[in-house]
Amino acid sequence: MRERPPIPDLDLQENIREIRERVESAAEKSGRSFKDISIMAVTKTVPPQRVNQAIMCGISLLGENRVQEYLEKYPFYEKEDCSVHFIGRLQTNKVRYIVDKIDMVESVDSLRLAQELEKRCALAGKRMDILLEVNIGAEPTKSGVLQENLPELIQAVAVLPHLRLSGLMAIPPLGGKENAYYFSKMHDLFLDIQAKKIDNSDVRFLSMGMSNDFETAIACGANIVRLGTILFGKRK
Repeated sequence: MRERPPIPDLDLQENIREIRERVESAAEKSGRSFKDISIMAVTKTVPPQRVNQAIMCGISLLGENRVQEYLEKYPFYEKEDCSVHFIGRLQTNKVRYIVDKIDMVESVDSLRLAQELEKRCALAGKRMDILLEVNIGAEPTKSGVLQENLPELIQAVAVLPHLRLSGLMAIPPLGGKENAYYFSKMHDLFLDIQAKKIDNSDVRFLSMGMSNDFETAIACGANIVRLGTILFGKRK
């Protein structure tokens, strides 16, 4: 039986309190409310006990970057009331290990990956929500579909019955307020896809913004923000 985590330390409690205040303020400035924004705890390199403490403080969405790390931590998570999204680069040969352990893949950037997810979801008897990751800055070192290739990928994904296109994800090139340009471009893409009423889709989520720019992302329309350092502290 898993041990219950100790009472969360004061630093973690204070980090989460401050994050909530900042998210609420940014949401109100954008004409929305706190409940419209999902705060994702990015758990890369964070021990499961500390993740469980964050869950005790009300965090209900986890973001996993690495398949092997997630598989090692998965048995120790107190995640009965949590959703888990995979947000890292996902190799097709790793899909089968996690398809039954996640609720969404935010980092779908190719038809090949989508087809593997379709195959594994069909075998598992489940339907998977996915986000398409857009390389909005066209950076050669980053994953993500280029903006000009996004319509073709959307059309290909729309015919896969065990996947449901639920929105877009991006990691822009810069940090801080400078990312407003890229965030705004992503929001325009998001609204355009919503308006097209694509088959086999329920486009609701725009995942963008991290510890150093999440308020800017919210101002530009994000409704999932992915927070690691500001929540758990600097990684070792």
